[in-house]
Amino acid sequence: MSTLVIHAPYEKVQIENKRSFQNTFASSIGDEYAIPRLFIPLIPPGCKVVLLSKDEEKRAEGKLVKLVARSKTNTGMQRYDVHIENLRMVPYKPEALLRTGIAII
Repeated sequence: MSTLVIHAPYEKVQIENKRSFQNTFASSIGDEYAIPRLFIPLIPPGCKVVLLSKDEEKRAEGKLVKLVARSKTNTGMQRYDVHIENLRMVPYKPEALLRTGIAII
């Protein structure tokens, strides 16, 4: 089964009013991640989710509960809130990300 990686960089908190790593960890919801339609079948509920903050070198892992469709990007890609359960802090390890701040590994 695939793993969904979502990035919560500290710089986006200040610039774009995005949820911080700490707030995402506390709420267990990653807000409005643009995920290509072709990836959706690869990340069913129960798959692993990695929450990263590369600039703070933080990493947490949990399981996907559900994706909730929200807005769309300027190019029409759907954005989803990522609902996660059982998030726990783990040692930091970086991951290569797409320009949308996610990865499927």
